[in-house]
Amino acid sequence: MKNKVVELLKNSNLTIGSIESLTGGLFASTLTSIPGVSKVFKGSVVSYATEVKEMVVNVSKDVVTKYGVVSKECALEMALNGKKLLGVDVCVSFTGNAGPDVMDGKKVGTVYIGLIINDDIEVFELNLSGDRNKIREECVKIAFEKIYKKLSRTF
Repeated sequence: MKNKVVELLKNSNLTIGSIESLTGGLFASTLTSIPGVSKVFKGSVVSYATEVKEMVVNVSKDVVTKYGVVSKECALEMALNGKKLLGVDVCVSFTGNAGPDVMDGKKVGTVYIGLIINDDIEVFELNLSGDRNKIREECVKIAFEKIYKKLSRTF
């Protein structure tokens, strides 16, 4: 699926970037394993710590205080601000709880993926199971599927 996403991005003349928390750069790493991806991939910010989300990605303190970092609202701000910060057409964000304990009142496996393509934005809430790495890998796989589905309908 990742190769198909890169081809669609190339054919549509679109650029992509990511703002990652629980995935720790796994999306960017997966993307950069594809030869020729430099034509479409601009970069990624791994904003694992809350203060990095606030200071670098400009997620508002109000969102963090009111909803927590494991929230739809945080994923939305990460994607929107990441699109501007990275200067891309497509931005995907990841925030959630890969375990081992409850975080922000959210159980392990609660994940939010923000996806913005030009002005179209959507946040997906997932409830995944498995260990930390399985949850992280599943997030990345689902993100590529969501990106492909949206790009193939739009372009």
